Amino acid sequence: MWDRLKRFRALDSAARGDFLRAAAMMPLVSLSLRLRGFHATQRMLAKSLRLRTTQAGDPERIKRVTRMVHAAVRHAVGHPTCLQESLVLWWLLGRQGIASEVRIGTRKNQEKFEAHAWVECGGIAINEPESNHQHYAAFDAAFPALPPEQR
Repeated sequence: MWDRLKRFRALDSAARGDFLRAAAMMPLVSLSLRLRGFHATQRMLAKSLRLRTTQAGDPERIKRVTRMVHAAVRHAVGHPTCLQESLVLWWLLGRQGIASEVRIGTRKNQEKFEAHAWVECGGIAINEPESNHQHYAAFDAAFPALPPEQR
């Protein structure tokens, strides 16, 4: 417990803020997905995004936000899904003006249908270790940084 608190206090203020926002949003996104579905959840999150997002963000900022979302997932109550994690990461990046897209892919593993979600910035998966997403056939269309009514 004390080690976790020490590590948290050692973070800079921007990283602490990203972690706290991610940790607070994870259960809200989970609940919204269960009650309202994907598109309604994404629209709700998009309402608080900046109207203009940049095409590319600072790579160090993107790495920091991604690390803090991963940390929030590790310390979350329950087991957040890749879709919940990806929506929270997409939202946090958008709040900082960084354009990103939620990607969803599927595959059939033996007789089991599987789906996976990840976030891309500039066509690069940012929350995927070791290109795990490449084992999934991604839908042709990405889910944009902002829904059409907010662009």
